[in-house]
Amino acid sequence: MGSNSSRIGDLPKNEYLKKLSGTESVSENDPFWNQLLSFSFPAPTSSTELKLLEEATISVCRSLVENNPRTGNLGALIKVFLSRTKELKLSAECQNHIFIWQTHNALFIICCLLKVFICQMSEEELQLHFTYEEKSPGNYSSDSEDLLEELLCCLMQLITDIPLLDITYEISVEAISTMVVFLSCQLFHKEVLRQSISHKYLMRGPCLPYTSKLVKTLLYNFIRQEKPPPPGTHVFPQQSDGGGLLYGLASGVATGLWTVFTLGGVGSKATASPELSSPLANQSLLLLLVLANLTDASDAPNPYRQAIMSFKNTQDSSPFPSSIPHAFQINFNSLYTALCEQQTSDQATLLLYTLLHQNSNIRTYMLARTDMENLVLPILEILYHVEERNSHHVYMALIILLILTEDDGFNRSIHEVILKNITWYSERVLTEISLGSLLILVVIRTIQYNMTRTRDKYLHTNCLAALANMSAQFRSLHQYAAQRIISLFSLLSKKHNKVLEQATQSLRGSPSSNDVPLPDYAQDLNVIEEVIRMMLEIINSCLTNSLHHNPNLVYALLYKRDLFEQFRTHPSFQDIMQNIDLVITFFSSRLLQAGAELSVERVLEIIKQGVIALPKDRLKKFPELKFKYVEEEQPEEFFIPYVWSLVYNSAVGLYWNPQDIQLFTMDSD
Repeated sequence: MGSNSSRIGDLPKNEYLKKLSGTESVSENDPFWNQLLSFSFPAPTSSTELKLLEEATISVCRSLVENNPRTGNLGALIKVFLSRTKELKLSAECQNHIFIWQTHNALFIICCLLKVFICQMSEEELQLHFTYEEKSPGNYSSDSEDLLEELLCCLMQLITDIPLLDITYEISVEAISTMVVFLSCQLFHKEVLRQSISHKYLMRGPCLPYTSKLVKTLLYNFIRQEKPPPPGTHVFPQQSDGGGLLYGLASGVATGLWTVFTLGGVGSKATASPELSSPLANQSLLLLLVLANLTDASDAPNPYRQAIMSFKNTQDSSPFPSSIPHAFQINFNSLYTALCEQQTSDQATLLLYTLLHQNSNIRTYMLARTDMENLVLPILEILYHVEERNSHHVYMALIILLILTEDDGFNRSIHEVILKNITWYSERVLTEISLGSLLILVVIRTIQYNMTRTRDKYLHTNCLAALANMSAQFRSLHQYAAQRIISLFSLLSKKHNKVLEQATQSLRGSPSSNDVPLPDYAQDLNVIEEVIRMMLEIINSCLTNSLHHNPNLVYALLYKRDLFEQFRTHPSFQDIMQNIDLVITFFSSRLLQAGAELSVERVLEIIKQGVIALPKDRLKKFPELKFKYVEEEQPEEFFIPYVWSLVYNSAVGLYWNPQDIQLFTMDSD
């Protein structure tokens, strides 16, 4: 590096890096640091170049690992950075471009070195490298500063206190990236880390007071979606003579730091990802999710999760209870808008889930919105394109719907929102449909996809739970939605008959070999009968609670009434079939009285008249269908690998060798 532009391939031979990693101690006051930090090289534009940068950094790191115990040069570099950050806010106000540029470069080197150190050694070994001091012969002083903790605190201050300007944008991104790197030791462990040095620093001591301020800043970075300044214009203004050396150096570093390298979703097909419009928002969201999913300390809960659980709307003037730590306020309207607009990414959907599930203030606010379609439609689109999404993203979208459908007000209001021309729904032209009917269509489609492809029982259960929560509030179902409800029941019925036939044949026949186990048809039959019963309960709930609002469902029932015949006397379904059988018999009789060859319009008219005539007391009342989402025990076993897979695939300008990753498997879900 230094005051000449370099190529990545030349970094291992760079004289300044050699001196940094060599056997000679460099004082933090040495002019060498100004020379080292005045560097530039063409920014990586592909994963191959990022890998080259990684390999070049590794060679320097190996030398530094070997020599740092004697030289303390890593500590000197960090002290140089720490001393500069004390003047960073003033430099931003005074537009001191060179000072900010060199401070950024110092942090960039620290981040590159730190990433390799964390990958190659334990946290205890890393901590020793941060506490080494140059020792002269005969000097056995054990006094040393904890530079690791000081650096973490400094990064938190930089993120929260430095104003976001064109000249500070890239150092803000770099500070967030370095915090992500600090916590990346989790990537190199198969098991979820429950005790970690970096966790300890973040959850107590001088870092703890920054908790709410950091969470609030990261949320606002996500909300604002600030785009990076145009390359070459945000560090040094273009000079008429070409800008001179410094302009060239700075612009070389500035460009391309914002390039995103998607290496394929963990456990999913790699899908093309649009270039991020805001690297700062992306990195902020990833860091926020990492912090929110840190495991609790043995003696204290995760303060970042506490902050996420308790923040309130800026419009809420009620005082915070004294028992709630790390509380703050944020503009809920702005947050809601950002969440609606960003649901194409896994991480934004995971944030929405986290807030809905953990923050009751957010949940109450969202459920009171009169424009819920802005939030629900992007979620439905995720489920609709299930084959293009990884299973975690689909799962999060589905759980969000389940949480929303726990609220009766939501279940009523979605049938009052009329949508026109849903272009992404391609099975059928939907010129006009309620949000509620569209939700039903998409959830049923997800169930059918799951039945034929993934066969995930848990996905089935949650889809059906969402439908069950809504069923008592079904209103004016679109004819296509009513048809799809009955079509799904038809599909389940056929599957039930097929499994029943296979089970019967297996009992009659004898296995060709004692070594070949028979399929467990009894278990398969039990599962399919559970699903069939739940579908019957959903239909029954609609009929008993809102029959008069749903003539299209009655029409679909009558059209396919033969489907239900086999279940009338089935011991598993007899009770729940009573109301359905009553409705089918009652309306079939009225249609028979009306004569043959009736038009669709005439049938619907007879149904509407019959609804008024049907005594409501003849329909047996069943307990209300209500399902609540309950997070699994030890949710960190799911969420921590998921969050780090998002970091691995989505972090800006960070590359980890896939062979080093231990937390998740690169080619399986």
